[in-house]
Amino acid sequence: MTVPGQESADLIDVALERARTRGVAFTRHFNAAGSALPSVGVVRAVVDHLRREEEEGGYEAAAAVRPQVEEIYDLAARVLGCHRDEIALVDSASTGLRVVVDALDVGPGHRFLVSRSTYVSHALHLMSLAARVGAELSVLPTAQDGSVDLAVLRDLLAQAGDRRDVVCVAHVPTSSGLVEPVAEIGELARRHGALYVLDATQSVGQLPVDVAAIGCDALATTGRKFLRAPRGTGVLYVRRRLIEQLEPAAPDVRGAEWTGDHEWELVPTARRFETFECSTAARLGLGVALRELLDRGVPATAAHLATMTERLRSGLAAIEGVTVQDPKAAASAIVTFTVDGAEPDRVKERLARHRIKVVTVPAGHGQWDLGFRKLGAVVRASLHVYNDEHEVAAMLDVVEAIAREARQPAGRTR
Repeated sequence: MTVPGQESADLIDVALERARTRGVAFTRHFNAAGSALPSVGVVRAVVDHLRREEEEGGYEAAAAVRPQVEEIYDLAARVLGCHRDEIALVDSASTGLRVVVDALDVGPGHRFLVSRSTYVSHALHLMSLAARVGAELSVLPTAQDGSVDLAVLRDLLAQAGDRRDVVCVAHVPTSSGLVEPVAEIGELARRHGALYVLDATQSVGQLPVDVAAIGCDALATTGRKFLRAPRGTGVLYVRRRLIEQLEPAAPDVRGAEWTGDHEWELVPTARRFETFECSTAARLGLGVALRELLDRGVPATAAHLATMTERLRSGLAAIEGVTVQDPKAAASAIVTFTVDGAEPDRVKERLARHRIKVVTVPAGHGQWDLGFRKLGAVVRASLHVYNDEHEVAAMLDVVEAIAREARQPAGRTR
């Protein structure tokens, strides 16, 4: 089958990516949206530093690699299109989103306008915060393609009155391959003076993400997904003009100096949101992952994933009894589907017997999306540069067999 843009996929040397990804020898991994397979370079950086800590001690080992850690800010800034002073290193996207939202000093005069694509952890935080401080929270309706209804958002922002709006959107959700129109949302937020916080957990590493073009005031992403970095790593971006207006709810010695009996001063960069305690080994792995992404090229990565994902999505749609549950605005490396007569967990288990690793996403991880669409759970497959056409074909064959068996009358044996 010929897929539009297939020639762009040749920009990625899949054989090379597989050669430097040890995990492909053990599994057909379709869970980059959960925690992608790291490269041997990433793992080596982590293990080597842990050995150094073993031999020298944690503080001494960290001091020895300070230049490499400093370079991570430059690498992250290159990936996101910002200045290194606008970057903070955190342990997860959830932490990044939480510390920046908590620093907004939200109160009764604030209103959160949130996308249906919002992930459970961020949604729980926003709901809890709004209830605690008396802020409003409104879930934005979707357009016919499943993305944020821009006309409704425009009208809500225009009618804000004395309210101070904070727009919170997930670039790509956990529950489908949807890609939100983040630049258009940014233009509306900017026009009406609203703050714009973007959850880029599922987009950085697989799609081009330029904070200037998007127009967001803050963005958070994790390392373990499409960046292929270790778990326990993440990146927070905060626009320079906003940094000086925000004071962390719980300042830490990493981001502030205790200058007097009852006095302290925050550092002037986004590092005011960091904490002293971290895994230096994991951060070094993050640095390697960021450099590998830049060396591979974000556009080339995105083109390759678009081609491979279209093969999987169209292949699944062609199987009798299989429903692709992605909305029309799906354009990421995530595909969600269900099989008639087979529970999602059962589909996952059957695939695992063939060394094909996917996950199921329950409605409890995306009530404003899956719950709204009356879907109890979906099977989620997500690809990366180490997946090849043979793995996609193998997955389609197994899903077709599952669907065929599910169509057989109860009690019938072969």
